[in-house]
Amino acid sequence: MLAIIRPDGWNGPLLVHVGGAMALVGALVVVLALGVLPAYVLMRAGAEWIASEEAVGDEAWVGIGYGVSEAGLLLILVATGLAWRTSRRAAGSPGRAVAVIAGVLLVAYLVAIWAMTAKPA
Repeated sequence: MLAIIRPDGWNGPLLVHVGGAMALVGALVVVLALGVLPAYVLMRAGAEWIASEEAVGDEAWVGIGYGVSEAGLLLILVATGLAWRTSRRAAGSPGRAVAVIAGVLLVAYLVAIWAMTAKPA
């Protein structure tokens, strides 16, 4: 019901946030380190922008989004470092670790997507 009464001024920030989040998840699926970091920045900028427009409080779904996003950045940086290390050496366990981290991130971001759309109490 909230989407029906959302002011038109919120459409731009919401579009940036959703577009950035979609790009982030898409980049994680492909595990392209050059695509993940810019998509993360775009997603977070859009999140801050729409949060300031909507003046959301301490709602659970906002906390889930911020928690997943902040932990995700750390895992993205670790995966990027491991991917770089793997590219400099023969393939091995760091390459598998990157795939595992990407899988964990994908599941975490899917939970965040669910929280943003279902808005649990």
